[in-house]
Amino acid sequence: MDSLSKLLNLLNNADKKLFRQFLQQKNKRSDVKNLQLLDLIETDDIDNLSKLYDSKKNNDAYHALYKRLQDNLLLFLSQKTFESSHSDTYDALRLVVVGRFLLENDVIKIAFKCLDKAERLAGHLEQFNLLNELLLLKLQYAHLPGAENFETLSERFLHNQLHMQREAKLNMAYAFLRLELQEIHLKGKIVNLTDLMITTIRKYKISEQDLMTYKSIYQILFIANEYAAIQQNYGLIERYINRTDQFMQGQSHIKQSYLFYHISILYFLANFHLRQKNFAKSARYLREMMGLMETDSRYYTLFYLRHQLLAGLNLFYTGFANEAIALLQKSLANAKHRSKPEDVEDLRICLAMFLALCDDRGSLKQLTLLTRTDAWYEKKMGMLWTIRKNLMEILVQAQFSNIELAMSRLSSFRRRYKKYLLKTSEERVLVFLRLVEKYLLKPDVVFDATYKRTVLNLLAGTENNDIFTLSFIAWLMARWEKKTAYTVVLTLMQDNSNTK
Repeated sequence: MDSLSKLLNLLNNADKKLFRQFLQQKNKRSDVKNLQLLDLIETDDIDNLSKLYDSKKNNDAYHALYKRLQDNLLLFLSQKTFESSHSDTYDALRLVVVGRFLLENDVIKIAFKCLDKAERLAGHLEQFNLLNELLLLKLQYAHLPGAENFETLSERFLHNQLHMQREAKLNMAYAFLRLELQEIHLKGKIVNLTDLMITTIRKYKISEQDLMTYKSIYQILFIANEYAAIQQNYGLIERYINRTDQFMQGQSHIKQSYLFYHISILYFLANFHLRQKNFAKSARYLREMMGLMETDSRYYTLFYLRHQLLAGLNLFYTGFANEAIALLQKSLANAKHRSKPEDVEDLRICLAMFLALCDDRGSLKQLTLLTRTDAWYEKKMGMLWTIRKNLMEILVQAQFSNIELAMSRLSSFRRRYKKYLLKTSEERVLVFLRLVEKYLLKPDVVFDATYKRTVLNLLAGTENNDIFTLSFIAWLMARWEKKTAYTVVLTLMQDNSNTK
């Protein structure tokens, strides 16, 4: 899909009608072909050029028209976003724009009132960059009658500069940590999270007090959650979870401006406790999360699919498989065209896993709907997610007697990921793969005592106690126990809880 098509997909039918009107108003000549090009793109007509220009014309005219249409669409989107947003941040920005216009046209008293209101809003929202702009504007016009005292303005401006510098350091540290995560995700870089955090905090001279804000807590938890997912060991980030709990307990009132961070933090906490098999605590955070989501439609839309995914996992691993499957099916049916593809793919693969563990052939259908390339999944979902998806495809094909296809997928998997797995010291995946291969070549091998012992030995490693890893091991055990893998995994988790 090209960039213009992606932009058009951001518009609903009503927005597209408005965009057409926008173009018609801008068109000064009758021979402008932008509306025709728009029609061709919307109908996915691949022969755009020949429909718009005769053979005597070259590609230059088409590309110039394409670029103008894209520029107009960007302008339309910027105006629409500015006009339709009802957030306090945009209100403050509008007041700054109006205040500047009024000052330039000598409507001084009302202009300063606009800027005062904008400053209150921006200060409440901790929008330090916007505060910087409006305080500079006030300083620029401090010579006018009715302006604030210059020294008072200067002091406030310099104080805001300190806030800006602090936020800039936090953002640089967060960006650096995200880059390190990419190295871990895609290149298998070996990193100790605690050492990385300490080094980064020292590098950017961040104080402990700077870390105790909603935004910084969210950023730290984001990094920690990603790291734990890569390592498949959420116990590694328990110290950050405990610190977050302390922070959250100290917050008596939730500002609207912090709602995104608050909901995100609850999501990370719910996910942590899910992966630690503390399902009751995870469900409690999910209820709190939904309560906040329902107060703002923007965040309800943004977090809905992620919330449903964790809710479904909680249901499934506490013995309510039918309810979990129904919940994910309903969530996928309700997914909007604006839903993040990553969230939809997460739900889809989770539903496929639920169905497979319950020995339901519907899992095959769900797998066929995971249509993106491995390269896309590696980039968007991470290496671990993609490896898990490929392993699951092998198991599901084997489960429903598509042995040749399973063997073909297994060979492809080994070619693509063996080097990466060895580099990241993930030999256990290759051990698991060999066990699957032995089963594919000779199904009766699962009744061999040596084979059983090798599978059961996988349970001894603490790194294999994750709910998803246990699900893979349960699949192998189910071959000889003549039970569904779901029954086996529930037993494994119960045994795991009893030994803690």
